[in-house]
Amino acid sequence: MAYLPMTQRDAADLELVAEYDYWEQHSGRITNMKRTMLHHPGVYHSYMAWYPLYEEVAELVGERAANLFCYAISTKNHCLVCSGFFRQILADGHQTPDELEAAGDLTDDEALLLDFGQGISADPNAIEEALYARLKERFTTEQLVLLIGFAGQMVATNYFNMVAKVDLDDVLESYATPEFLAQVLAG
Repeated sequence: MAYLPMTQRDAADLELVAEYDYWEQHSGRITNMKRTMLHHPGVYHSYMAWYPLYEEVAELVGERAANLFCYAISTKNHCLVCSGFFRQILADGHQTPDELEAAGDLTDDEALLLDFGQGISADPNAIEEALYARLKERFTTEQLVLLIGFAGQMVATNYFNMVAKVDLDDVLESYATPEFLAQVLAG
């Protein structure tokens, strides 16, 4: 059960209604996280800076790799909302992260970003030098700053959802299988 209530479109001011309209037009719905964040426009807008960074990461490594990076961070952080969100995106692309790994269908970038995302969330102070060396072989300093900054945004989003106890969106419930829930809880 959510710790904080969500805003309601019919009780919202014009700025909030505009945000509801934007997301409903852009993606067909506004998420529970966004509805919760809209209680404070400054917080909401700072978290929405995630989207331009995501676009840059997706341009750099591809959308699937960007989504796997987010999934790795979110799962290792035990964030059910974000893990479910990225699991849905990947499953709708016809393979869950588990299926991709089991089938050996990961590109080098995807495998690298899975390792990096899990390392960031497991213990950012203990990322192995060998992983940093692999990252430096593939990415420039500017690209690494992008990946690290974006990962920080993802972690912040995870934490917001977990601390506020944001309810899992209805559209994500079918992706929250018992196996998936166990995986997220185990991180």
